[in-house]
Amino acid sequence: MTRAARALVAIVIAAATLVAQRASHPDPILLLISFDGWRWDYIDRVPAPNLKALAARGVRAAELIPSFPTFTFPNHYTIVTGLYPDHHGIVQNTIDDLAYAERFTMSAATAREGRWWGGEPMWVTAERQGLRSAPIFWPGSEAPAGGVRPTAWLPFDDKVSTTDKVGQVLDLLALPAERRPSFLTAYFSEVDHAGHENGPDSPELITAASHLDEALGQIVDGVRRLGLDDRMTLVVVSDHGMTPTPADRFIFLDDYVDPDSIDFVEMGAFLQLRPYPGLLDAVYRQLRGRHPHLAVYKREELPARFHYGRNPRITPIIGLLDQGWTVTTHEREAARRPDAPPRNGAHGYDPQLRSMHGLFVAAGPGVRRGLVVAPFENIHIYDFLCAILRLTPAKNDGDPAVGKAWLVTGDQRRNR
Repeated sequence: MTRAARALVAIVIAAATLVAQRASHPDPILLLISFDGWRWDYIDRVPAPNLKALAARGVRAAELIPSFPTFTFPNHYTIVTGLYPDHHGIVQNTIDDLAYAERFTMSAATAREGRWWGGEPMWVTAERQGLRSAPIFWPGSEAPAGGVRPTAWLPFDDKVSTTDKVGQVLDLLALPAERRPSFLTAYFSEVDHAGHENGPDSPELITAASHLDEALGQIVDGVRRLGLDDRMTLVVVSDHGMTPTPADRFIFLDDYVDPDSIDFVEMGAFLQLRPYPGLLDAVYRQLRGRHPHLAVYKREELPARFHYGRNPRITPIIGLLDQGWTVTTHEREAARRPDAPPRNGAHGYDPQLRSMHGLFVAAGPGVRRGLVVAPFENIHIYDFLCAILRLTPAKNDGDPAVGKAWLVTGDQRRNR
Protein backbone atom coordinates (compact mmCIF):
# COMPACT_ATOMS: atom_id res chain seq x y z
CA MET A 1 0.00 0.00 0.00
CA THR A 2 1.36 3.39 -0.94
CA ARG A 3 2.00 6.10 1.60
CA ALA A 4 -0.91 8.12 0.19
CA ALA A 5 -3.21 5.11 0.43
CA ARG A 6 -2.17 4.48 4.03
CA ALA A 7 -2.82 8.13 4.84
CA LEU A 8 -6.28 7.92 3.25
CA VAL A 9 -7.12 4.79 5.21
CA ALA A 10 -5.97 6.50 8.44
CA ILE A 11 -8.25 9.47 7.70
CA VAL A 12 -11.22 7.20 7.03
CA ILE A 13 -10.61 5.24 10.25
CA ALA A 14 -10.27 8.46 12.28
CA ALA A 15 -13.49 9.85 10.80
CA ALA A 16 -15.35 6.62 11.51
CA THR A 17 -14.04 6.61 15.07
CA LEU A 18 -15.17 10.20 15.57
CA VAL A 19 -18.63 9.38 14.24
CA ALA A 20 -18.83 6.37 16.56
CA GLN A 21 -17.72 8.44 19.53
CA ARG A 22 -20.30 11.11 18.81
CA ALA A 23 -22.98 8.47 18.42
CA SER A 24 -22.11 6.91 21.78
CA HIS A 25 -21.53 10.28 23.48
CA PRO A 26 -23.99 12.73 21.90
CA ASP A 27 -23.69 16.43 22.70
CA PRO A 28 -24.98 16.86 26.27
CA ILE A 29 -27.93 18.98 27.34
CA LEU A 30 -28.29 20.20 30.91
CA LEU A 31 -31.47 21.44 32.58
CA LEU A 32 -30.97 23.07 35.99
CA ILE A 33 -34.23 23.26 37.96
CA SER A 34 -34.78 25.33 41.09
CA PHE A 35 -37.43 24.36 43.63
CA ASP A 36 -37.10 27.57 45.65
CA GLY A 37 -37.38 26.94 49.38
CA TRP A 38 -37.51 23.12 49.15
CA ARG A 39 -35.98 21.96 52.44
CA TRP A 40 -33.76 18.88 52.38
CA ASP A 41 -36.27 16.66 54.19
CA TYR A 42 -39.33 17.47 52.06
CA ILE A 43 -38.44 14.75 49.56
CA ASP A 44 -39.15 12.14 52.26
CA ARG A 45 -42.03 14.00 53.93
CA VAL A 46 -44.28 14.81 51.00
CA PRO A 47 -45.60 12.77 48.07
CA ALA A 48 -42.80 13.22 45.53
CA PRO A 49 -42.67 10.07 43.38
CA ASN A 50 -41.05 11.77 40.40
CA LEU A 51 -38.31 13.42 42.43
CA LYS A 52 -37.62 10.16 44.26
CA ALA A 53 -37.47 8.28 40.95
CA LEU A 54 -35.01 10.83 39.57
CA ALA A 55 -32.85 10.48 42.68
CA ALA A 56 -32.94 6.69 42.43
CA ARG A 57 -31.38 6.79 38.96
CA GLY A 58 -28.85 9.45 39.86
CA VAL A 59 -27.15 11.25 42.73
CA ARG A 60 -28.84 12.77 45.74
CA ALA A 61 -27.31 14.86 48.51
CA ALA A 62 -28.43 14.03 52.02
CA GLU A 63 -28.55 17.83 52.43
CA LEU A 64 -27.35 20.81 50.39
CA ILE A 65 -25.67 23.48 52.52
CA PRO A 66 -26.45 27.02 51.32
CA SER A 67 -24.09 29.94 51.41
CA PHE A 68 -24.53 32.79 53.86
CA PRO A 69 -26.89 34.59 53.98
CA THR A 70 -29.50 31.92 53.29
CA PHE A 71 -31.58 33.97 50.86
CA THR A 72 -32.81 33.50 47.32
CA PHE A 73 -30.69 35.79 45.16
CA PRO A 74 -27.30 35.19 46.82
CA ASN A 75 -27.68 31.42 46.70
CA HIS A 76 -29.13 31.10 43.22
CA TYR A 77 -26.19 33.09 41.94
CA THR A 78 -23.70 31.08 43.99
CA ILE A 79 -25.05 27.86 42.45
CA VAL A 80 -24.33 29.09 38.91
CA THR A 81 -20.97 30.79 39.64
CA GLY A 82 -19.40 28.63 42.34
CA LEU A 83 -18.60 31.82 44.25
CA TYR A 84 -19.56 32.82 47.75
CA PRO A 85 -21.81 35.93 47.86
CA ASP A 86 -18.89 37.87 49.32
CA HIS A 87 -17.08 37.25 46.01
CA HIS A 88 -19.82 37.55 43.38
CA GLY A 89 -21.33 40.67 44.95
CA ILE A 90 -24.97 39.64 45.38
CA VAL A 91 -24.58 39.77 49.13
CA GLN A 92 -28.28 39.96 49.93
CA ASN A 93 -31.71 40.22 48.33
CA THR A 94 -31.47 43.93 49.11
CA ILE A 95 -28.10 45.63 48.61
CA ASP A 96 -26.98 49.09 49.61
CA ASP A 97 -23.86 50.01 47.64
CA LEU A 98 -22.62 53.49 48.42
CA ALA A 99 -21.14 53.72 44.91
CA TYR A 100 -24.64 53.74 43.41
CA ALA A 101 -27.56 56.04 44.04
CA GLU A 102 -30.16 53.28 43.84
CA ARG A 103 -30.49 50.31 46.15
CA PHE A 104 -30.53 46.84 44.60
CA THR A 105 -33.77 44.91 45.10
CA MET A 106 -35.01 41.70 43.52
CA SER A 107 -38.02 43.21 41.77
CA ALA A 108 -36.56 46.55 40.64
CA ALA A 109 -34.80 47.48 37.42
CA THR A 110 -31.52 47.27 39.34
CA ALA A 111 -31.70 43.45 39.11
CA ARG A 112 -31.31 43.80 35.32
CA GLU A 113 -28.15 45.91 35.52
CA GLY A 114 -24.87 44.12 34.91
CA ARG A 115 -22.90 46.31 37.32
CA TRP A 116 -24.30 44.40 40.30
CA TRP A 117 -23.45 40.88 39.12
CA GLY A 118 -19.86 39.68 39.48
CA GLY A 119 -18.26 36.38 38.58
CA GLU A 120 -19.08 34.27 35.55
CA PRO A 121 -22.48 32.54 35.65
CA MET A 122 -22.98 29.19 33.99
CA TRP A 123 -24.75 30.61 30.94
CA VAL A 124 -21.82 32.93 30.20
CA THR A 125 -19.38 30.02 30.57
CA ALA A 126 -21.50 28.12 28.02
CA GLU A 127 -21.82 31.02 25.57
CA ARG A 128 -18.10 31.82 25.68
CA GLN A 129 -17.32 28.22 24.80
CA GLY A 130 -19.72 27.98 21.89
CA LEU A 131 -22.92 26.62 23.49
CA ARG A 132 -26.38 28.15 23.47
CA SER A 133 -28.03 28.88 26.81
CA ALA A 134 -31.52 29.71 28.04
CA PRO A 135 -31.53 30.50 31.78
CA ILE A 136 -35.23 31.28 32.13
CA PHE A 137 -36.15 33.23 35.29
CA TRP A 138 -32.86 32.45 37.05
CA PRO A 139 -31.63 35.36 39.21
CA GLY A 140 -29.01 37.27 37.24
CA SER A 141 -30.08 36.00 33.83
CA GLU A 142 -31.66 39.33 32.83
CA ALA A 143 -28.37 41.21 33.25
CA PRO A 144 -25.32 41.09 30.99
CA ALA A 145 -22.42 39.51 32.88
CA GLY A 146 -19.05 40.61 31.58
CA GLY A 147 -20.89 42.04 28.58
CA VAL A 148 -22.28 38.60 27.63
CA ARG A 149 -25.95 37.66 27.48
CA PRO A 150 -27.51 34.22 27.15
CA THR A 151 -29.05 33.15 23.85
CA ALA A 152 -32.53 33.32 25.39
CA TRP A 153 -33.97 34.74 28.59
CA LEU A 154 -37.22 36.29 29.81
CA PRO A 155 -38.05 39.11 32.24
CA PHE A 156 -39.05 37.51 35.53
CA ASP A 157 -42.80 37.17 36.03
CA ASP A 158 -43.96 35.33 39.14
CA LYS A 159 -47.48 35.17 37.72
CA VAL A 160 -46.43 32.64 35.09
CA SER A 161 -48.02 29.35 36.12
CA THR A 162 -46.11 26.17 36.83
CA THR A 163 -47.77 24.57 33.82
CA ASP A 164 -46.62 27.39 31.53
CA LYS A 165 -43.08 27.16 32.89
CA VAL A 166 -42.99 23.46 32.02
CA GLY A 167 -44.24 24.37 28.55
CA GLN A 168 -41.45 26.94 28.14
CA VAL A 169 -38.82 24.32 28.93
CA LEU A 170 -40.25 21.69 26.59
CA ASP A 171 -40.68 24.21 23.78
CA LEU A 172 -37.00 25.10 24.02
CA LEU A 173 -35.98 21.46 24.05
CA ALA A 174 -38.16 20.79 21.01
CA LEU A 175 -36.23 23.29 18.87
CA PRO A 176 -34.12 21.90 16.02
CA ALA A 177 -30.69 20.76 17.16
CA GLU A 178 -28.96 23.74 15.57
CA ARG A 179 -31.11 26.14 17.64
CA ARG A 180 -31.70 24.15 20.82
CA PRO A 181 -29.92 25.40 23.97
CA SER A 182 -27.41 23.12 25.65
CA PHE A 183 -27.89 24.76 29.04
CA LEU A 184 -31.35 25.65 30.34
CA THR A 185 -32.88 26.57 33.67
CA ALA A 186 -36.35 26.50 35.18
CA TYR A 187 -37.47 28.22 38.36
CA PHE A 188 -40.46 27.29 40.54
CA SER A 189 -41.47 29.32 43.61
CA GLU A 190 -44.64 27.58 44.87
CA VAL A 191 -42.97 25.78 47.77
CA ASP A 192 -41.17 28.90 48.98
CA HIS A 193 -44.40 30.91 48.98
CA ALA A 194 -46.27 28.18 50.84
CA GLY A 195 -43.47 27.87 53.39
CA HIS A 196 -43.45 31.60 54.11
CA GLU A 197 -47.19 32.04 54.32
CA ASN A 198 -48.28 28.77 55.91
CA GLY A 199 -45.15 27.27 57.44
CA PRO A 200 -42.98 24.29 56.50
CA ASP A 201 -45.28 21.80 58.26
CA SER A 202 -48.54 22.98 56.70
CA PRO A 203 -50.94 21.13 54.40
CA GLU A 204 -50.51 23.99 51.92
CA LEU A 205 -46.81 23.21 51.63
CA ILE A 206 -47.54 19.56 50.90
CA THR A 207 -49.91 20.65 48.13
CA ALA A 208 -47.32 23.01 46.65
CA ALA A 209 -44.62 20.33 46.77
CA SER A 210 -46.93 17.87 45.03
CA HIS A 211 -47.52 20.41 42.26
CA LEU A 212 -43.79 20.78 41.68
CA ASP A 213 -43.26 17.03 41.68
CA GLU A 214 -45.97 16.72 39.02
CA ALA A 215 -44.20 19.43 37.00
CA LEU A 216 -40.95 17.48 37.24
CA GLY A 217 -42.76 14.38 36.01
CA GLN A 218 -44.10 16.32 33.02
CA ILE A 219 -40.57 17.49 32.18
CA VAL A 220 -39.16 13.96 32.44
CA ASP A 221 -41.98 12.61 30.22
CA GLY A 222 -41.43 15.44 27.74
CA VAL A 223 -37.70 14.72 27.52
CA ARG A 224 -38.51 11.07 26.82
CA ARG A 225 -41.02 11.95 24.09
CA LEU A 226 -38.44 14.20 22.44
CA GLY A 227 -35.94 11.36 22.37
CA LEU A 228 -33.35 13.25 24.42
CA ASP A 229 -32.79 10.76 27.24
CA ASP A 230 -29.38 9.78 25.89
CA ARG A 231 -28.01 13.31 26.28
CA MET A 232 -30.14 15.04 28.93
CA THR A 233 -28.99 15.62 32.49
CA LEU A 234 -31.51 16.97 35.00
CA VAL A 235 -30.25 18.74 38.12
CA VAL A 236 -32.83 19.78 40.72
CA VAL A 237 -31.66 22.13 43.48
CA SER A 238 -33.01 24.53 46.05
CA ASP A 239 -31.49 27.71 47.38
CA HIS A 240 -32.31 27.26 51.06
CA GLY A 241 -34.71 25.60 53.48
CA MET A 242 -37.40 27.00 55.77
CA THR A 243 -38.21 27.13 59.48
CA PRO A 244 -41.37 28.08 61.43
CA THR A 245 -41.55 31.62 62.83
CA PRO A 246 -43.74 31.68 65.96
CA ALA A 247 -45.67 34.88 66.57
CA ASP A 248 -44.09 35.37 70.01
CA ARG A 249 -40.49 35.47 68.76
CA PHE A 250 -40.05 39.12 67.81
CA ILE A 251 -37.18 41.46 68.62
CA PHE A 252 -37.96 45.18 68.37
CA LEU A 253 -34.82 47.18 67.68
CA ASP A 254 -36.33 50.48 68.74
CA ASP A 255 -36.46 49.11 72.29
CA TYR A 256 -32.66 49.47 72.31
CA VAL A 257 -31.64 52.09 69.77
CA ASP A 258 -33.01 55.27 68.19
CA PRO A 259 -34.32 54.20 64.75
CA ASP A 260 -33.63 57.69 63.42
CA SER A 261 -29.90 57.00 63.77
CA ILE A 262 -29.90 54.05 61.39
CA ASP A 263 -30.58 53.10 57.79
CA PHE A 264 -32.28 49.72 58.01
CA VAL A 265 -31.17 47.83 54.89
CA GLU A 266 -32.58 44.45 55.90
CA MET A 267 -34.76 43.20 58.75
CA GLY A 268 -36.58 39.96 59.35
CA ALA A 269 -34.56 36.76 59.77
CA PHE A 270 -31.32 38.65 59.14
CA LEU A 271 -30.28 42.15 60.12
CA GLN A 272 -28.22 44.64 58.10
CA LEU A 273 -27.76 48.14 59.49
CA ARG A 274 -25.94 51.19 58.25
CA PRO A 275 -25.69 53.73 61.08
CA TYR A 276 -25.59 57.32 59.97
CA PRO A 277 -22.15 58.99 59.86
CA GLY A 278 -20.40 59.17 63.21
CA LEU A 279 -22.83 56.81 64.96
CA LEU A 280 -21.40 53.38 64.15
CA ASP A 281 -19.75 52.71 67.52
CA ALA A 282 -22.68 54.11 69.49
CA VAL A 283 -25.23 51.95 67.67
CA TYR A 284 -22.99 48.91 67.99
CA ARG A 285 -22.70 49.41 71.78
CA GLN A 286 -26.45 49.92 72.12
CA LEU A 287 -27.28 46.65 70.33
CA ARG A 288 -24.40 44.34 71.25
CA GLY A 289 -25.51 41.78 73.83
CA ARG A 290 -28.89 43.39 74.44
CA HIS A 291 -31.08 40.47 73.37
CA PRO A 292 -30.26 36.78 73.98
CA HIS A 293 -31.49 35.72 70.53
CA LEU A 294 -29.68 38.38 68.51
CA ALA A 295 -25.90 38.31 67.94
CA VAL A 296 -24.60 41.65 66.66
CA TYR A 297 -21.29 42.01 64.82
CA LYS A 298 -19.35 44.64 63.03
CA ARG A 299 -18.84 43.47 59.48
CA GLU A 300 -15.18 42.62 59.99
CA GLU A 301 -15.95 40.59 63.14
CA LEU A 302 -18.12 37.94 61.49
CA PRO A 303 -16.86 34.37 62.01
CA ALA A 304 -14.66 33.17 59.14
CA ARG A 305 -16.92 30.18 58.49
CA PHE A 306 -19.50 32.48 56.91
CA HIS A 307 -17.07 33.57 54.15
CA TYR A 308 -18.79 36.93 54.47
CA GLY A 309 -17.75 40.41 55.46
CA ARG A 310 -15.04 41.58 53.07
CA ASN A 311 -17.30 42.89 50.34
CA PRO A 312 -17.93 46.64 50.78
CA ARG A 313 -21.60 46.12 49.90
CA ILE A 314 -22.10 44.43 53.27
CA THR A 315 -23.36 46.91 55.84
CA PRO A 316 -21.15 47.93 58.79
CA ILE A 317 -23.37 46.11 61.32
CA ILE A 318 -24.76 42.60 60.89
CA GLY A 319 -27.23 40.86 63.18
CA LEU A 320 -27.64 37.06 63.30
CA LEU A 321 -30.83 35.73 64.81
CA ASP A 322 -31.53 32.44 66.48
CA GLN A 323 -33.73 30.11 64.48
CA GLY A 324 -37.34 31.24 64.19
CA TRP A 325 -36.82 34.75 65.55
CA THR A 326 -37.74 37.92 63.64
CA VAL A 327 -36.21 41.38 64.07
CA THR A 328 -38.19 44.51 63.27
CA THR A 329 -39.34 47.82 64.78
CA HIS A 330 -42.62 48.81 66.42
CA GLU A 331 -43.18 51.41 63.70
CA ARG A 332 -42.65 48.89 60.92
CA GLU A 333 -45.06 46.41 62.49
CA ALA A 334 -47.69 49.11 63.00
CA ALA A 335 -47.42 50.05 59.34
CA ARG A 336 -47.87 46.46 58.15
CA ARG A 337 -50.88 46.22 55.85
CA PRO A 338 -53.90 44.27 57.15
CA ASP A 339 -53.97 42.30 53.88
CA ALA A 340 -50.25 41.45 53.97
CA PRO A 341 -49.46 37.73 53.59
CA PRO A 342 -49.06 35.86 56.88
CA ARG A 343 -45.55 35.07 58.10
CA ASN A 344 -45.36 31.50 59.35
CA GLY A 345 -41.99 30.52 57.92
CA ALA A 346 -38.66 32.14 57.10
CA HIS A 347 -35.09 31.59 56.01
CA GLY A 348 -31.96 33.72 56.28
CA TYR A 349 -30.56 32.08 59.38
CA ASP A 350 -27.19 30.41 59.99
CA PRO A 351 -26.42 27.94 57.15
CA GLN A 352 -25.22 25.41 59.72
CA LEU A 353 -28.85 24.94 60.81
CA ARG A 354 -30.35 21.88 59.15
CA SER A 355 -33.62 23.75 58.66
CA MET A 356 -31.76 26.01 56.20
CA HIS A 357 -30.41 23.11 54.13
CA GLY A 358 -31.77 22.43 50.69
CA LEU A 359 -32.12 19.90 47.88
CA PHE A 360 -29.73 18.45 45.33
CA VAL A 361 -30.65 15.68 42.88
CA ALA A 362 -28.91 14.98 39.56
CA ALA A 363 -29.50 12.26 36.97
CA GLY A 364 -28.33 11.72 33.41
CA PRO A 365 -26.18 9.58 31.15
CA GLY A 366 -22.91 10.69 32.74
CA VAL A 367 -24.08 10.57 36.35
CA ARG A 368 -23.69 7.64 38.71
CA ARG A 369 -26.85 5.80 39.75
CA GLY A 370 -28.35 5.35 43.19
CA LEU A 371 -25.73 7.41 45.00
CA VAL A 372 -26.53 9.33 48.19
CA VAL A 373 -23.72 11.70 49.16
CA ALA A 374 -22.95 13.50 52.40
CA PRO A 375 -24.03 17.13 52.81
CA PHE A 376 -21.91 19.56 50.78
CA GLU A 377 -21.81 23.32 50.15
CA ASN A 378 -23.53 24.68 47.07
CA ILE A 379 -20.31 26.35 45.85
CA HIS A 380 -19.35 22.93 44.41
CA ILE A 381 -22.29 22.68 41.98
CA TYR A 382 -20.89 24.99 39.29
CA ASP A 383 -17.86 22.79 38.57
CA PHE A 384 -20.16 19.76 38.32
CA LEU A 385 -22.40 21.54 35.81
CA CYS A 386 -19.34 22.45 33.73
CA ALA A 387 -18.17 18.83 33.77
CA ILE A 388 -21.55 17.63 32.49
CA LEU A 389 -21.36 20.05 29.55
CA ARG A 390 -17.62 19.43 28.98
CA LEU A 391 -16.80 23.06 29.67
CA THR A 392 -13.77 24.65 31.29
CA PRO A 393 -15.02 26.38 34.44
CA ALA A 394 -14.18 29.94 35.36
CA LYS A 395 -12.27 30.58 38.57
CA ASN A 396 -14.50 29.86 41.55
CA ASP A 397 -14.57 28.87 45.23
CA GLY A 398 -15.63 25.25 44.70
CA ASP A 399 -13.62 22.05 44.53
CA PRO A 400 -14.03 20.15 41.23
CA ALA A 401 -13.16 16.89 42.98
CA VAL A 402 -16.49 17.01 44.85
CA GLY A 403 -18.65 16.74 41.73
CA LYS A 404 -16.17 14.53 39.88
CA ALA A 405 -16.99 11.74 42.34
CA TRP A 406 -20.59 11.77 41.10
CA LEU A 407 -19.66 11.17 37.45
CA VAL A 408 -19.55 7.85 35.63
CA THR A 409 -16.02 6.68 34.81
CA GLY A 410 -15.09 5.01 31.51
CA ASP A 411 -15.37 1.52 33.00
CA GLN A 412 -18.70 2.32 34.67
CA ARG A 413 -20.07 3.74 31.39
CA ARG A 414 -19.20 0.54 29.50
CA ASN A 415 -20.94 -1.57 32.13
CA ARG A 416 -24.20 0.41 32.22
